[in-house]
Amino acid sequence: MVLVSTADPGALDKESYAGAKAMENLSPELREVIKGGVPELPAGSVSDVEVGVLEALRRCVGILAVKAPGEVSAFSAAVVAICREVAQADGRVVDAEDAVVAKVEAALAL
Repeated sequence: MVLVSTADPGALDKESYAGAKAMENLSPELREVIKGGVPELPAGSVSDVEVGVLEALRRCVGILAVKAPGEVSAFSAAVVAICREVAQADGRVVDAEDAVVAKVEAALAL
């Protein structure tokens, strides 16, 4: 969500609400996985944060592949759906947001 929100400055409140709302639509199993804790964002520039978040997503998929292989696809799809909801929160999606969603999809190997 953070990467999409920072891709196009603007409706941060709407985007935060959209992300939280999208998370409510997850299965109980995925909510349990995600509520394990919000990761700490890397320090540094926007680019540093992007690299760190994308790497963390790759690690999450790797961990799920070992511990709960049946949840990898659902987790990946849920993360992308949340990103898309955040991107659409203000009624428009700009190229920068689309680009970030594509990077997230690539990190999740979709």
